[in-house]
Amino acid sequence: MGYVSAVPVPQPRAAALAPDAPSSRRSLGAALLLGAVGAAVVLIASGQTWAEGTAAVGGGSVPLEAGGRDVTGVPAALAVVGLAALVAVFAVRRAGRLLVSLLLALSGAGAAAAAFLGAADSAALDEKAATTTGDAAATVDALTHTAWPYVTAVGSVLILLAGLLALGYGRRWPAMSGRYERTGAQGPRGPVRGRQARRAPVVDPNRPEDLWKALDRGEDPTREV
Repeated sequence: MGYVSAVPVPQPRAAALAPDAPSSRRSLGAALLLGAVGAAVVLIASGQTWAEGTAAVGGGSVPLEAGGRDVTGVPAALAVVGLAALVAVFAVRRAGRLLVSLLLALSGAGAAAAAFLGAADSAALDEKAATTTGDAAATVDALTHTAWPYVTAVGSVLILLAGLLALGYGRRWPAMSGRYERTGAQGPRGPVRGRQARRAPVVDPNRPEDLWKALDRGEDPTREV
């Protein structure tokens, strides 16, 4: 009768972990794409005209328009925060990465909410009407809204999706700081750091104690310095 080894075989574990690598790369690429595109869309769309109207002046009317940043500066500001959080995800680990991922998601959600609320806003044009006519009680006439607030909201949702991907898969992503960690120079007995990595002790052949110390360090005391 043969014997069955009780030693665990590593192949099943490696096979189980193998599918995680492609999904991790896909989620990483998707988050970067969604976050970058979303922030760009928000910044561009929030600078466009969101609302148009007219103000009555001296029996006539003056056309008025309000850009996204006149209505609300929240989406653009949160897009910048989200973009910074997207980069910071790769600079932190563990709990820090979770917090930054949450900030990324909240930035997208907040920007989307502000864009939807601003889509029907008339306060910015009313303020311009009051300034143009010199009447503090004046309001805008023939108010219309463009599609740019909704474009801003779509870009904000992309940032939100990037944050959700970071929350779900971020723990498997590589960290930026890990790539640039420097280790000491490798010697015969492992990493060598400090002064040993720069200069080996000088051995005096006329001093027996120096010879024994060199041999104890694994060095050849007869080599030329």
